[in-house]
Amino acid sequence: MNDWILKEWEKMQRSPLLRQLMVTDKNSPKTIINGKRKILAASNNYLGLATDERVITKAKEALDRFGTGSGGSRLTTGNLPIHERLERELAQFKQTEACLLYSSGFLANLGVISGLSDKETIIFSDELNHASIIDACRLSKAKVVVYSHNDMQDLEEKLIDYRTHSKKIIVTEGVFSMDGDIAKLDVLHFLKEKYNALLIIDDAHATGVIGENGRGTADFYQVDVDVTVGTLSKALGSEGGFVCAKQEIIKFLIQKSRPFIFQTALAPASVAAALMSVHIIQTEPQRQRRLLAVGLKLRKALSSFGYTVLDGHTPIIPIIIGDPEDTVRFQKALNEQDIFIPAIRPPTVPKHTSRLRCTLMATHTDEHIHMIIHAFKKKSEQKEWF
Repeated sequence: MNDWILKEWEKMQRSPLLRQLMVTDKNSPKTIINGKRKILAASNNYLGLATDERVITKAKEALDRFGTGSGGSRLTTGNLPIHERLERELAQFKQTEACLLYSSGFLANLGVISGLSDKETIIFSDELNHASIIDACRLSKAKVVVYSHNDMQDLEEKLIDYRTHSKKIIVTEGVFSMDGDIAKLDVLHFLKEKYNALLIIDDAHATGVIGENGRGTADFYQVDVDVTVGTLSKALGSEGGFVCAKQEIIKFLIQKSRPFIFQTALAPASVAAALMSVHIIQTEPQRQRRLLAVGLKLRKALSSFGYTVLDGHTPIIPIIIGDPEDTVRFQKALNEQDIFIPAIRPPTVPKHTSRLRCTLMATHTDEHIHMIIHAFKKKSEQKEWF
C-alpha cells in the first residue's frame, strides 16, 4: 500500500470523525445492534413498511415469478412489466404524467441533474442539499450557485444576477435529511416562474411523510413541481429511486441520463415490495398521522428538557450538541440505556453542529417513545448534555 494511504488512515484513526460499521438485525422499533437488543430511533423506514408482512409477501411472489435479478438494463433485456406498472402507480401517486425508475435515490439525483444540464446550465442549489445532489451538480459540468439554506431572498438575489441566462435549474430537498425542516416550496415555485427556471425537488424524506396521503412536498404546499426525485428505500420500505415529471422530460432522460441507460434494472422483488407500499400508504393514512404525532410528542419533550432541537414537525429530530466528541459521548450514554440514535458529525453536517439525529417510525409504540424521553430526561437532570 502506498505510504500516503497509510498516513491518511493513521490520521483518520485519531480523529473524532472516524466512522465505524455496526451490525443491525432489521429496521424495526426494537432490534439487535452489535448483538444487543436496542430501541432503534435512527431508521428511515418511517412507516414500518420494510417489515410489513404484506410487503414481504409481494416481494416473495415476485421472486417466484421473475427470479432474483432483472438480468439487464431497461434498454436491453431488463424492462419487465412490473417496472412499468410501478412507474404508472408512482406517477399517479405523485399526480404527474410519467415516472422513471433508477437503482437508488442517489443514482436518481445523479441521473436527473446531470441528464438535464450541461456546461451552459446554471444550477441554484440549497447549501444543505444532500450529498447526492452536490455530487450530481459537480458531475453535471454546469455552473453551480449555492444559496443560503432556505433563504429565499438570497436565492432571488442570485437569480437576478443570471436573469438573462436561458438554462436555469433550482434544486432543493423537500424535507432536509439532517435538519428535518421543509423547503419553502411555495416561494420556490414563485421564483422559478418569475425567473423561468426548472424546479427539481428531492422528496426522499417527504414521500409517505408529508402532504395528503404522503404525496410529498408539492402536495403539502399545493403547488406544481417540474421534476420530483424520490426513493423507494425510506417510507416505501424497499430499494431503488425514481423521478416523476411530464412525459417529455421522462422521454428526454431515457435518452440522456447515463445512470439510467447503463444501470441494471431494479430487482423485481424490490419493485413488487414498493408497489404494495404505495397501495398501503394511500389506503392507510393513519400510519402517516401516527408518525407525525409521535414525532411531535418527542420533539416537545426534548425541548422542554432544555435541549437544542431544530424546529419542524417531521419525524427527523436533530438534537444539536455542537462538539463531535461530546456528541459521540452522548450517543454512547444513550446506547448504555439500550437506545440507539446516531451521532452525526462533519462533513455530513457543518462544523460546530454535530448532533444526535433521531428518526422515528409509525410503528414505535407509546412505550418506546416514553423510554426515549426518559433517557433524555435522565441526562438533562444530571446536567450532562454538554
